[in-house]
Amino acid sequence: MSAAPHPFLEELVAFATPEETKRDLLEAKVVWFERAGEVFEEDRQFEMRLAAFLEHYVCDRIAPHFGKTPARERYERAVREPDVARAAGFRSLTETRHGLFEVERLRPGEVRLSSLFGGVSRDVTERRQLVGLEEGDVLEARLIPRDGHFYFSPAYCFHPHEAAEKIREEAQRLAAQGQVDELAFIHECAQRALKVARYRQISVDKIYDFGARR
Repeated sequence: MSAAPHPFLEELVAFATPEETKRDLLEAKVVWFERAGEVFEEDRQFEMRLAAFLEHYVCDRIAPHFGKTPARERYERAVREPDVARAAGFRSLTETRHGLFEVERLRPGEVRLSSLFGGVSRDVTERRQLVGLEEGDVLEARLIPRDGHFYFSPAYCFHPHEAAEKIREEAQRLAAQGQVDELAFIHECAQRALKVARYRQISVDKIYDFGARR
């Protein structure tokens, strides 16, 4: 799957990662990969996981040197600039939706996703063919609103088709018990996806056995 690139996402990353704040970036990176699973350059998911961290760093995480997310800081600066379109573009990066989603419907040019936590459905514009994705599958994605539509960000994590029901059931169990730490669950699932890629001899059912940790 490929994402329709946001015109200002790369610019936002550059804005948020200057040399003078490199220490904060490195510290945040260590924390992220401790939680989501350490990746190595030889991993097929390496670039995707790095992109996911950067999106979190610029869109979700409160930067100590700004006291707000880099996306919010850049948008507030853009508002004071004359280009209204740029301000609107940066604003959309403060309104992204990151989560675990179930594929409700696939049709040419569009995929309907339902959030596993909250059940909110959104239609996502995607004109390229979603190879390997089926209705009922679960994926981690970040959705970016732009011009009245949602688009996929460059980073996402597919979970095996065989794991979808187990992920849904565990999400429902956590929600019913009032124990929802959505990001922690996203990270746990991401770790399990890494194990599937690395340990082909272990069944998907066993890797996504959430009951084993309770």
